[in-house]
Amino acid sequence: MPLTDKHGRSITDLRISITDRCNYRCVYCRSGEDGIPVSELPITDYIRMVRVFVSLGIEKVRITGGEPLLRKELLFMVGELAATTTPAGKQLDVAITTNGHLLANLAKPLKDAGLSRVTVSMDAVDRDKFARITRVPHGYDAVVAGIRAGKRAGLEPVKVNAVILRGFNEDQIVPFARFSRDEGVIVRFIEFMPLEEERIWSPDVVVGFNQMLDILNRYRPLIPLPATTPGETAMRYSFDDGRGEVGIIAPVSKAFCGACSRVRLTSDGKIRTCLFSQSDHDLYGVLQRGGTDTDLAAFIEETIEKKEARHHIGEPGFLKPSRSMVHIGG
Repeated sequence: MPLTDKHGRSITDLRISITDRCNYRCVYCRSGEDGIPVSELPITDYIRMVRVFVSLGIEKVRITGGEPLLRKELLFMVGELAATTTPAGKQLDVAITTNGHLLANLAKPLKDAGLSRVTVSMDAVDRDKFARITRVPHGYDAVVAGIRAGKRAGLEPVKVNAVILRGFNEDQIVPFARFSRDEGVIVRFIEFMPLEEERIWSPDVVVGFNQMLDILNRYRPLIPLPATTPGETAMRYSFDDGRGEVGIIAPVSKAFCGACSRVRLTSDGKIRTCLFSQSDHDLYGVLQRGGTDTDLAAFIEETIEKKEARHHIGEPGFLKPSRSMVHIGG
């Protein structure tokens, strides 16, 4: 039987953070301060926990951070997971989300290790705006080089995720559409969620789905595309001439909780059943206490049963999650 929550949703996608370190300090994620405590576990322990998840029905694993390319054992981890098969006998689908800064030199080795796809977080195609958002003065060219290296290596489709914040980068939506068409990548615009360390989120800062759609349609008419999977988070579009693809991920204005197929494992080994959970579930604690794979599986199944029906962003009494995004995993 597939891993299923009490709402009848099949849980097939695992996002696992292998570090909360990052070489960027993006304003919608990190504070500008140094010296934040780091959470990292041995790579072999992550692999063991992932394999137990896979034995229960997980089909896709996305490695995240922080910035996962900072972990020296990443190629080993990708190789081990890519060699893992699901109960149905299929090869595990392994992808990575990265800020792309180190990707140029790692794209081909990652592909050779068995990585399927890469998603790059990039929030401006203007160098000055990029530096303002990331707080890194000279990162733009490295990220573009990483995106192009990902395409050359065959880590396709290469996706570029851009979090859009009013007052920061809403004027980048059309340039990103051009970037998609020119570079042959999929660009996905993401509504700003209340997951940042500095707590700057407010409804006024959110550029919503309808506004993004209007801006894109004024640039070129959009043609809706069908979802590629039942739990897909992005509403997908091509342009009227067939060049380029964009998507909008709108968790604030058009929540997709009813089809959620995801669970998250934090860099310190805690299961999070929703980005906006108020609690963690300590899977690594079971492992540390000498738990068998059967014990880990039972803990996972019990935790998934408690998965929330939906988040409550924008509703009276909404509480921001107990952790910020960088400590949850992207």
